[in-house]
Amino acid sequence: MTTPPATDRVLLAALLLPGPRGEAVPDAAVVVRDGLIADAGPREQVLARTDPRTPVLDLAGRTLLPGFIDAHAHLVFDASPEPVAALRAADDRSVLLAMAGRARALLDAGVTTVRDLGDRSYLSLALRDAVADGTLAGPRILTAGPPLTITGGHCWFLGGEADGEEEVRRAARARLRAGTDWIKVMATGGTFTPGGPPPWRSQYGLPELTAAAEEAHRFGRRAAAHVHGTAGIEDAVAAGFDTLEHCSFSTGAGVATDRDAARRLADRLAARDTAVCPTLSGGLRDKLPDLGEELVQRVLDQIGLLHRHGVRVIAGTDAGMPGSGFGRFAEGLDWFAEAGLSTAEVLESATTGAAHALGLADRTGRIAPGLDADLLVVDDDPRTSPATLRTPHAVFARGRLHRPHDSVEGSLR
Repeated sequence: MTTPPATDRVLLAALLLPGPRGEAVPDAAVVVRDGLIADAGPREQVLARTDPRTPVLDLAGRTLLPGFIDAHAHLVFDASPEPVAALRAADDRSVLLAMAGRARALLDAGVTTVRDLGDRSYLSLALRDAVADGTLAGPRILTAGPPLTITGGHCWFLGGEADGEEEVRRAARARLRAGTDWIKVMATGGTFTPGGPPPWRSQYGLPELTAAAEEAHRFGRRAAAHVHGTAGIEDAVAAGFDTLEHCSFSTGAGVATDRDAARRLADRLAARDTAVCPTLSGGLRDKLPDLGEELVQRVLDQIGLLHRHGVRVIAGTDAGMPGSGFGRFAEGLDWFAEAGLSTAEVLESATTGAAHALGLADRTGRIAPGLDADLLVVDDDPRTSPATLRTPHAVFARGRLHRPHDSVEGSLR
């Protein structure tokens, strides 16, 4: 009999939450082999199928679940009160080094996959590849490069200005040729670009948005739209975007939102399986005094409305924006619970559901044989103690053990 490969490992857990909503396996085991999940299920059954010489890591009564997916982040930004000024003052080398630290902070928080939806100079591609080959510790990174925006539009300083249908089409192709995983388009304005259009105002019309989505799909990739105003949301849906970011149905300054439009479009979003990432960060609670509880409650009500209509709502933090730190992913999940999602649905939004929306369902988001060993170890059962998700005990990213607090206990045999 040959010796088991050095990368083989059996993980023993008091509870396994494999990912599909409602499934739970007490007294479980998971076999990790060459970065993949080789087996998972009840402990006795898995051990009976496993070479007895395979090293065992006993997680000492803890819970094992899929690693988190942060579907919306910006690794180039530092989450300070003035992230744009900080970025513009730094050279690319310094920014890339800082991005590596932020990626590690995400991993500390249990995030094993992150979709970066806007960088400068394609820096996220270099970081993606360094993490993928094991040079740096971090989550799997999906990249979009500099987001497409009109001249002087939202986030123009990232280098993605393109005007008109043909320029948008060429710019999208350039990103795909560079190797991005996604195309990101600023369909409407935003909140922190001085002199740019406000969030509720469209930057592109249907022809430009259709061109961007078509090019992404032509190359087998997906497209994400930053979109706030109702007109922009309607155009992004018609254009065939795969995910809508923020999707606030904003009608103007203040707390006004277009609830009638949300109801009208919800069934269409659900039928097309267009996912919505409302970008809820743990840092949002710190901003309540400035934002006002009425505005936040309207956002939560709208998320609940979309969810009840069957729209796939996925977790993403907008990490890098002011106050949205890279280590607070699980705190952001609390908002989904306040919007009316059950604990199981909240976990799904950050794992299985997000993986489906990002085109990764065949690679991650569940604990099942053949998928990447993207795993999260927590002390308690998150179904009854959600706060346990805030302090991961250990993280496995594609089978690589990461110790957020360098305190993983257990015995190898």
